[in-house]
Amino acid sequence: MNRGSRLLRRMAALAAATLLLAACGEIPGRPPAEPTAAEKALAAGLRAYDEGQYPLAERQLQQALQLGLTGAKDRANAHKHLAFVYCTSNRTVECETQFRAARRADTGFALSRSEIGHPLWGPVYQRVAQP
Repeated sequence: MNRGSRLLRRMAALAAATLLLAACGEIPGRPPAEPTAAEKALAAGLRAYDEGQYPLAERQLQQALQLGLTGAKDRANAHKHLAFVYCTSNRTVECETQFRAARRADTGFALSRSEIGHPLWGPVYQRVAQP
């Protein structure tokens, strides 16, 4: 094998590696992509939920969905937390609707064991989860 063909092979391998890394979303040496407005709203909504600020969490989570969250798991997570907010304020119909939306957003969506055992939203989720 001559020197020119080895160089071409190395360049092809480097190009393939670059494409593979780009497909993974990160290239070494580049900063991660800036979160979208929808992702920022989701993070703010989850933070507000964790802090017990449910009206603010509801607004932020709705905004995240309206802004177009692209990831199925992110959309399902937003719907799940909206369901939690609705169930804690006795809005059962809205709670059910959000659990259904979470399942549509991500077919693998499921609550954890501890979440299913929650007295407010566990029974609602179980009704929705039944075929």
